[in-house]
Amino acid sequence: QVQLVESGGGLVQAGGSLRLSCVASGTVFSIKAMRWYRQAPGKERNLVAYIYNDDGADYVDSVKGRFTISRDDAKNTVYLQMNSLKPEDTAIYYCNAEVLDWTSRFRDYWGQGTQVTVSS
Repeated sequence: QVQLVESGGGLVQAGGSLRLSCVASGTVFSIKAMRWYRQAPGKERNLVAYIYNDDGADYVDSVKGRFTISRDDAKNTVYLQMNSLKPEDTAIYYCNAEVLDWTSRFRDYWGQGTQVTVSS
C-alpha cells in the first residue's frame, strides 16, 4: 500500500506565506510526477502545480510568481511554498503522485487534503 499525507495548511492573513508538504510512504519504488490540486467550496478540484522527476515544473497562471513546487526524492516528499497569499487561494489542497508501487506499474495516489484559509 501507498499513502500520501499532506501537512502545513492553516489560517493566514492575505500577503502571508505557508509551506505545504506531502510525504509518500509504503511500497514506493519511485515517483514520476507529483502534483498539487485545490478545491474551493462548491467548486471543482483544479490543478495548481506539478513537478516531474526531471524537475520540470509548471503552474496554473493564477499562482505563477507566488507559488513554488519542489521535491525531495530521498524523502518521497513534495512541497508547495505559497507566498503572497490571497483570499482566493482559500481551498483544500490535495497532493497527487504517480507512484511505481508493488504492482510494478505507475499508479495514481491521492492524499486526504489540507485546508488553507486566507483571510482578508
